[in-house]
This record gives sequence, structure tokens and C-alpha cells, in this order.
Amino acid sequence: MELVNAVLGIFAAFGLSSSAGLNAYLPLLIVGLMSRFTNLLELSEPYDLLGNGWVIAAVVMLLIVEFFADKVPAINHINDVIQTLVRPVAGAILFAASTNVVTTINPVFAMILGLVVAGTVHAAKSLLLRPAVTATTGGVANPIVSVVEDIVSAIVSFLSIVVPVIIAALVIIVTAWFVFRMYRRSQQRAVI
Repeated sequence: MELVNAVLGIFAAFGLSSSAGLNAYLPLLIVGLMSRFTNLLELSEPYDLLGNGWVIAAVVMLLIVEFFADKVPAINHINDVIQTLVRPVAGAILFAASTNVVTTINPVFAMILGLVVAGTVHAAKSLLLRPAVTATTGGVANPIVSVVEDIVSAIVSFLSIVVPVIIAALVIIVTAWFVFRMYRRSQQRAVI
């Protein structure tokens, strides 16, 4: 049973840190609220501070600012630059804070994994997805894409806590699809 809990904690950690790559504050808020108001998530020290009322209030304020900054063309690009530091750090905190991860994995290693996961998702979003959307729609679709990113971040965060096995399956499928696409593109370029 202990091994199962540890594996589920790792799945949750990957899901939460990947959702932080899309929106740093939504997963922090969801973890804080679920830690404070449910029995689904018990955080050990020092991560239990995420459930503190003042921390939750601060995260809500940051979420509001980020929500609107990410919807305004031109400002959203400045926001992405700022979030290049914030999102990986949030991913590191969420990875390390996830249930049982701190006790089964070295906290420094857990934070590094969280940094890498959230940083990779953020880089894919800000370097690949958003520039393509901006170029093809003249920036008109950026607010819509931003709302979709927020929704995906919230859903992945919630599911990571409630049913982390689903997140593990999704991460494997999306990673396999991404690797396959990159491989096919490299093969097509080699032929040309």
C-alpha cells in the first residue's frame, strides 16, 4: 500500500507541475484549497503553508493579475517572459509538495523534476503554441487560447489530486505523441 501511495504521489506531482507550466497560480490555488478544506491532500511542512489563508489570498490576487495580463495582446508576451521564471518555480514547489513525494524522493531532486516539467510545458507553450497562434490569427485568438490553457491547467490540477492514474496515462500518451511528431518531422527534413 505504501508503494502504491508513493507512485500515486509521483503521478500527482507530474500532473501538478505540468499544469503549472500553463498557469502557475491555478494549481497552487487548487492545492492550497484542497489542502485546507478537504482530506484529499495533506501537505507536510513547509508545503502546508500553501493551505494558509494569507497564502491562498495572495495566490488569488496573483491569479487575477496573471489572468487579465495573459488575455491582452502584447501584454501577454511580457507576461510570458515574467512567467518564464514563475512557472518552473511553481512546478518545483508543487512537485515537492505533492502527497508522499517529499518522503519518498529527495526534495532537491523532486524540485528539479518539477522545474524541468513545468519549464518544458511553459517553453512549448510560449515558444511554439503562442507564436503560432499569434502569427496565424494576428493575436485575435490569444485570449481564447489563454482561457483554454487556464481550463486545462485547472482540470489537470484537480485530476492530479483526485485521480492521479488518469494523469499518468495522459502524460504518457501526450509525450509519446509529441516524440512521434518530432521524429516524423526530423525524418521528413532528412528526405528533403
